[in-house]
Amino acid sequence: MSELEKRADSSASEPAGAKASRGKAKPAKKKDKKPNPVARWFKDLRGELKKVTWPTGKETIRNVGTVVLCVLLVGVFIWVFDFIARQVVDALLNLFG
Repeated sequence: MSELEKRADSSASEPAGAKASRGKAKPAKKKDKKPNPVARWFKDLRGELKKVTWPTGKETIRNVGTVVLCVLLVGVFIWVFDFIARQVVDALLNLFG
């Protein structure tokens, strides 16, 4: 079957309204203004923040307490390590000095 015969068969089987819509596609309507990208960003941000599961007050206080405790423990560890390293360096300098 030739290409022309295939086209003729397919157009004969289409409903009458489909032939009219098969013509040239109309170009999409252009908007007068382009959307502001900053405004779009804030709109998207607001939508995303609505999806967030925010912690309760008790959870926030517990998490803050955990962070403060960890910071204090790391600070003490660094202080002890620094104290020991200083003592070792002083001992070596006194040994050879």
